Amino acid sequence: MPRPTGARDAGAQRTRQALLAAAAEVFVELGVHGPIRDIAGRAQVGLGTVYRHFPSRADLVVAVYRHQIDECAALAVELADSPEPDRALSRWIEAFVEFLVTKHGLGAALQSDDAAFESLHTLMLDTLVPACGLLVDAAADRGRLDPEVTAYALMRAVGNLCILGPGYVREDARAMVARLLAGCQLTRP
Repeated sequence: MPRPTGARDAGAQRTRQALLAAAAEVFVELGVHGPIRDIAGRAQVGLGTVYRHFPSRADLVVAVYRHQIDECAALAVELADSPEPDRALSRWIEAFVEFLVTKHGLGAALQSDDAAFESLHTLMLDTLVPACGLLVDAAADRGRLDPEVTAYALMRAVGNLCILGPGYVREDARAMVARLLAGCQLTRP
């Protein structure tokens, strides 16, 4: 007896979520060019299932980053009404930093000539700048952040501080971002 359509759709959604989680792990460890076979294995599905959900590697990369960008945006909304807007902004920036420094290959994907990746940069800007803006505005309105700081400028500065390389690792980026935020905050009365 075939499964009802609702159960089939729920199963497909669970499989898609498992693929996104597995792909995110592989991308962190091996970059966006990590083997599809590794992703399928971690999601406990066959290669055909991966390609049924994501016909190309670009489709998978975009879906993983879209999902993670949406999670980062949702965190900003969750934190927007915090009674301590400067701490809420710091918490969100920490999540943004984690997203940037753990996503090996994101920079390459954003710089790629592949048309499928063109939407990633726009998606990040269109989704995360307004999300960050909620927190920046709240902190500035409460006198906790220099009102001349904009969400775009702050995110761009954070992004630049998160470019890792030899002798400059994840912890260095976190420390520099913390210094940046401290410099943007107004002294508490």
